[in-house]
Amino acid sequence: MLPFTSIIPLILVKIGEIFFDPLFWLVVLLVGLMYRRTFQLKENFFGLTGDSVWREVVAATIFGVMGGVLGSFLLVLAGVSLTNIGISYLWPVAVLLMLINPRFLCFSYAGGLISLSYLILGWPIVDVPQLMGLVAILHMVESVLIRFSGHLGAVPVYMQSGNGQVAGAFNLQKFWPLPLVGLVIVSQAPEASQVISVPQWWPLIKPNLSRLAPDASYVFIPILAALGYSDLAMASTPAQKSKKSGFELGIYSIILLGLAIAASHYRWLAWLPALFGPLAHEYLIRRGQKAELSGRPIYVAAPNGVKILSVERVSPAAELGLKSGDIIISVNGQKVFNRFELAAILENSSGHLNFEVKRGSRLEQVKGYKPLGKPFGIIPVPEVAEEHYIEMSSQGILNRLIRKFKG
Repeated sequence: MLPFTSIIPLILVKIGEIFFDPLFWLVVLLVGLMYRRTFQLKENFFGLTGDSVWREVVAATIFGVMGGVLGSFLLVLAGVSLTNIGISYLWPVAVLLMLINPRFLCFSYAGGLISLSYLILGWPIVDVPQLMGLVAILHMVESVLIRFSGHLGAVPVYMQSGNGQVAGAFNLQKFWPLPLVGLVIVSQAPEASQVISVPQWWPLIKPNLSRLAPDASYVFIPILAALGYSDLAMASTPAQKSKKSGFELGIYSIILLGLAIAASHYRWLAWLPALFGPLAHEYLIRRGQKAELSGRPIYVAAPNGVKILSVERVSPAAELGLKSGDIIISVNGQKVFNRFELAAILENSSGHLNFEVKRGSRLEQVKGYKPLGKPFGIIPVPEVAEEHYIEMSSQGILNRLIRKFKG
């Protein structure tokens, strides 16, 4: 077994050093700007404000630090070395791919292309098993973060499904700053106080020994990364979608890590992780999008009453306990048949209100108080004849510039 009692304190100390790096707080600021842009979507479409950007940033940072501890532990356990794996190429290639399509801003595509370039052209010189092992572990951490926080702060939108029907949906977008501790191989002997005995089976991902000096050793270094998640929930709830996406991405990352380990023992297998990384990831993305767009939408108009798409976190509706999926049948005994009637009733009402709400197959009475002039705080699903909806563009900046130039 690895000496966890010696390794874990070192990981925590190195992660603590990242908090004193201005670059970490710059990444946190960029995460805040990304969340601000996400909330701007709801503000522009529904005219609702009040979401706390920094509340999301603090939550994302906390989750990111926990993910960083997990990722650091996995990197050390697998023995992924950042030496000679082409890490300096990852971000430039990922950014170039993002210019083609925003969702290509992912290390699975960049890592796969760099690995294939080495296997085919011999440049840049990288250790493919180590590089794809790093990609696998980052996605493993991402799968855990998606599973437990991917659905939080989901932004309601109106979108067109595969059959042309306008339905309610949720845009799931999360960003996490990720402080990590990685391993690098140096050719100098470490100090005696930093020497840790490891079992013979370690590392799981064997380095290319032909490129190492005889007296090479591993040392810990703090590094900074960031992870992002973007998805759509139309035929499933945000919680269901994040749970499914997290599980599938976790299986993907385990298989990719297994292929990287195998390729480190048998170098001729390096083609497997290099191809599986980008191709399997693309399959998961396309499969997930197709399932949501071609599946039966959840958030469509009810035959009787007004169905709720989303409830503002701080609002009279939230204080009443109303939630997504509820169907409002009547207000103070007055039946409502569409969202416009409901809006008119709520706008002219204040004080104590009595709602008849359908939840699943049950009818419930919900009583509460609405201050005069304060927005009630619900977003209903679109009506049958809804003409306003959002189209999610998959074109990157480069594609748009080319189209503009041709036009």
